Amino acid sequence: MSKQPHIQLDDSINCQKAIICGDPMRIDKIAMCLDSYEELQYNREFRSIKGTYKGENILALSTGIGAPSTCIAIEELNNINVKEIIRVGSCGAMQQNINLGDIVIATASVRDDGLTSKYVPQNFPAIPDIDLITYAKEICSFAKFGIIRSHDGFYMDNNSEVESYWSKYGVIAADMESGVLFVLGAMRNIKTLSILNNVVLYEASLQDGVNDLVLGESLVANGELKTINLALNILTRGK
Repeated sequence: MSKQPHIQLDDSINCQKAIICGDPMRIDKIAMCLDSYEELQYNREFRSIKGTYKGENILALSTGIGAPSTCIAIEELNNINVKEIIRVGSCGAMQQNINLGDIVIATASVRDDGLTSKYVPQNFPAIPDIDLITYAKEICSFAKFGIIRSHDGFYMDNNSEVESYWSKYGVIAADMESGVLFVLGAMRNIKTLSILNNVVLYEASLQDGVNDLVLGESLVANGELKTINLALNILTRGK
């Protein structure tokens, strides 16, 4: 098979399990947690490495921000025979009891993006793979499990009102990519899971939360490593 046009990979990489993340710089953190790795490609927002963990081949790929670029990555990973994808990313809390660096594992996502409705009707559920979520609950007692919201932007004039609306329904956090991951996982028969590190307190400043992540504040930095190690252990379950 020829190389996929955006991620610039083909099935010769021989990886059926992948970690995806938004930020290309997070690939460096994933590399540190692997037993060994090699750089593969870096095209636009799509940076990839191939590594091993507990004797298994693992691909790590950055997707950029939001549903459209994440969708491209997932479709092209499917084309090269990737069968399991776990997202490790950041989220913003939508409940007061979620602290900086807390781990959020999505049991479902509100599809508040513009792309997934181009694939399926709006009442189609966005849920992770049942086997992966069950295993995550078995090994990760410290995580917050619940429904999240996947959306398209931060800076709309009514953003705080929208967050308050969904918070009242028990939605625990928000990101921009998990919804499309779950929908495409169901459509393409890919096992999916989303493990998120909280970087913004509910009703706190987005600017402050993003700055904490950039500056490597200890709680957020530790949370990031927890998401990666948890993803690796779930992908290599039984090893």
